[in-house]
Amino acid sequence: MAEAMSSFWGPVTSAEWCEKNNVYSSYIAEFFNTVSNIPGILLALIGLINALRQRFEKRFSILHISNMILAIGSMLYHATLQRMQQQGDETPMVWEMLLYFYILYSPDWHYRSTMPTFLFLYGAAFAIVHALIRFEIGFKVHYLILCLLCVPRMYKYYIYTKDASAKRLAKLYLATISMGSLWWLFDCLFCSNISQWYFNPEGHALWHILMGFNSYFANTFLMFWRAQQLGWNPKVAHFMGFFPYVTIQKPKTQ
Repeated sequence: MAEAMSSFWGPVTSAEWCEKNNVYSSYIAEFFNTVSNIPGILLALIGLINALRQRFEKRFSILHISNMILAIGSMLYHATLQRMQQQGDETPMVWEMLLYFYILYSPDWHYRSTMPTFLFLYGAAFAIVHALIRFEIGFKVHYLILCLLCVPRMYKYYIYTKDASAKRLAKLYLATISMGSLWWLFDCLFCSNISQWYFNPEGHALWHILMGFNSYFANTFLMFWRAQQLGWNPKVAHFMGFFPYVTIQKPKTQ
């Protein structure tokens, strides 16, 4: 792809996407792929504030913070198109999935210290290997496997949820990840054609936006289910009639 301006960060050393580089600034290589992470940061911040305000378990605060870290890492990667920043995007993606795995499966795990210890060591080992070895396809396959491992438990939580509003959160989660994945594939598979168009639909940027909402819906659904497990009488409320969040009422002893 031809660059409109010279890059402040030097030659590209990372994977590129279907957006022309440095069109709007020498400091931002892929402008739309960079700024499209902002909604994810804001949504994660909203989720974090709600988790702290209602004193949810610390795991949910960490989850929302990990969403923000991932989005910031993605911004740095797409702004610079440097190998180190790409690692700073991809490694938190894996760490985040390990955290989702813990939140989904830990309630039924009888050996309390075994799972977090294993997941921590796995995440640390991955970070080291990923820093030393460059594997593009391998990373995508690995990440897909981690995602698929979470599906059975998410489905179990869905079918055992009776609250219609909570079920709607799960459906929104499924809709956003499906639409986002289609835009991601479209951007990857048809880039040579898209680059000839007068208007680029910016499929990868749309993927970022949809995945920001996807993470928020997933986190909110998991907060509802965990509160239900703990007997906190959760309800899905809607800010201004449409934006969902979870409210709880803990027993007085808690």
